[in-house]
Amino acid sequence: MLYITLWLITLITSSFLFYKVSGSLSLLKPNLISITYYYSLLVSSFIGPLLIVLKLDENYMIHRMQDDTYRVIGFLWLCYIMIIIPLTMLMLSKWVGFNAKKEFHLYLEAPITTDLRESKDYFYIFSILMLFSIAAIIYMITQLNNVPIIAALTGSSDLGRLRIEASHGFTGNVLFKNIFALGLTPILSLIAYVYYVKTKLLRWKISFMLMFVLSVFVSVYDLQKAPVFFYILMFILINFYIGKIRLSLKRLMMLGSVGVILIVTMYVFIQGVTSVDQFLSYNSGPVGRLILSQISPFFLHLELFGNQVDFLNGRSLPNILLQFYDLEQVRSAKLVMGQYFPDRVAEGTAGVLNTVFAGEAYANFGYLGILFGTIYLGAYIQIMYIFFIRMPKNPVFISLFVFFTVNIPRVVVGGFMDFIFNPFWLFVFILFLSTLFCLKIKQEFLRIYIKQAH
Repeated sequence: MLYITLWLITLITSSFLFYKVSGSLSLLKPNLISITYYYSLLVSSFIGPLLIVLKLDENYMIHRMQDDTYRVIGFLWLCYIMIIIPLTMLMLSKWVGFNAKKEFHLYLEAPITTDLRESKDYFYIFSILMLFSIAAIIYMITQLNNVPIIAALTGSSDLGRLRIEASHGFTGNVLFKNIFALGLTPILSLIAYVYYVKTKLLRWKISFMLMFVLSVFVSVYDLQKAPVFFYILMFILINFYIGKIRLSLKRLMMLGSVGVILIVTMYVFIQGVTSVDQFLSYNSGPVGRLILSQISPFFLHLELFGNQVDFLNGRSLPNILLQFYDLEQVRSAKLVMGQYFPDRVAEGTAGVLNTVFAGEAYANFGYLGILFGTIYLGAYIQIMYIFFIRMPKNPVFISLFVFFTVNIPRVVVGGFMDFIFNPFWLFVFILFLSTLFCLKIKQEFLRIYIKQAH
């Protein structure tokens, strides 16, 4: 009863704080904060721990844990996370004078700012980026022995191994693949879409259609189920933010039904799951994956690091930084998989056991990593939210806002070091901000030249 009471108090307090800092927790007005709250924290990270601490989880990962003390320790840390993240956001908002409810409403009502001349200038730069993206996708395909989605369509029965090879056994330049093929492609499709909606120009329509097809391909090529759903979510959000659609309860239920049908279809054809009990069970299938499989590795992290394995002390940072110190990257999620599921590693069907950011923070820096990492994460997300809300509502910034609105919540339940240094996010900011800055400089010079000529 004590754990249930603490869970309920935490839930109520956290929900109130998230409402204050987001401007809206309504499902009909989704935003970066509300998606982080509902998906990353409430569903993926806070329902499961109550079952785990009460020993009602019946989860295959938790059964590998040897010390049940970590059921309680993990539960208490997650209660801390649920409170401290929004509390940090609230303090930061008050410090910078950010009125979430008012400013989010004004952002939704604001018109898109662009003009035809800017569209023409930007299209040339966009075309160059599009060529890089296409080249990277071709490069990625040529570096794979088998493309899992093609193997699935041709009837291959070894899809589990092919998925792991495609995701974690890529032998080419990973940075080039991740930045230009997997990362940049969906962003370019969003930008092209907004420009087309605004200008109705054929060149933007063709660009969008091409990048849309390629974006769907890079979302499903390795048979992961989540990326394509997140890409669909990006399109829902982009249409919502530019005022093309208004979400209603009926429309939300329709989208939810389509999502459920797609999930069931993918589980049936990719994983061969046909039992209704598996789909509806709280600890297996889609439901179990959401509320238990995502958070269970956090408890394994707590038991493993500092006891059986030394803390990583920052070795989970990207290779681009570690190479200066002659260190090799070690992701905690991979170590946990190897320690608790060596049989799967030996079979070649094991990937990584990603979990809430606190798992990787703890694996690298111990309990201090969770303590201060939670504060850092709350500040990071709120700064991003305030930044985009206050930026001009043009096609580039809207598209970037939607991209981060969907991808930040994904990283919250994927790791911590990406919030310390993420090469792709840094690349995106520098690329698009510098492009917009150069275009503004050009326009200002033209304005001065025309004025002097007259």
